[in-house]
Amino acid sequence: MNYLVSAATDVGLVKDVNQDSFGVKILDTKLGTILVAVLCDGMGGYSSGEIASATVVDAFNKWMINRLPILCETGISDQVIKSEWGRLVQKCNDKIKKYGELHNISLGTTLTAIMLTETRWFIVNVGDSRVYSIHDQVKVLTKDQTVVAQEVELGKLTEEQAKTDPRRSVLLQCIGVSGVVMPDHFTGTLTKDTVYMLCSDGFRHEISNEEMMQYLRPDVMTNENQMKDNMDELVELNKSRKEKDNITVISIRTY
Repeated sequence: MNYLVSAATDVGLVKDVNQDSFGVKILDTKLGTILVAVLCDGMGGYSSGEIASATVVDAFNKWMINRLPILCETGISDQVIKSEWGRLVQKCNDKIKKYGELHNISLGTTLTAIMLTETRWFIVNVGDSRVYSIHDQVKVLTKDQTVVAQEVELGKLTEEQAKTDPRRSVLLQCIGVSGVVMPDHFTGTLTKDTVYMLCSDGFRHEISNEEMMQYLRPDVMTNENQMKDNMDELVELNKSRKEKDNITVISIRTY
């Protein structure tokens, strides 16, 4: 599989620091070309959220360089990736908590990461950053670990009510604050001519799925410059609608 990759990030209208961090790496292996993209949203209510988010992105980058080639020698399975990433998330959680205790501060981060192999995708998620697939429809591949998402699942809120609920950004857990982190894991079949999009919650609050489809569908994401322009337009659209959070988005188009 081949990939076009582009990203956009913005500090937004209110905050002084962009607490989002992200990274994308592509590696040629004996199993073919493998891509890993990571996006972390440092917790807005906590000081030094950018340190927490960068710590997790760096850990996944090092995992891809140091561990992934070894795993490719024996083959990659759903259970192996779930186990590897689960341990990595807990290690990051412990490291960030210790940093916070040492400096007498509270800090934390969400995580969403995707690995694309020649045939499959693997996702790990903590918090409310998301992964979407965009082909003939916009589909959310992750599940928000938030109070309102839980309320919707329990039938106590509708999807429309959840969009404006004042608790919409209240997380059930995040890395660096929770004692033990329980990531969600998702897998699926990789498809050609599809856009896989990762974003922090600041990117999606003020735009609709129809607008995502308009700007990010595969037939308008034909080269990396165009991809960047399209994402920048959505970032500016968010800001024009008074989105207050940091805004980050990564798009990967398969071909």
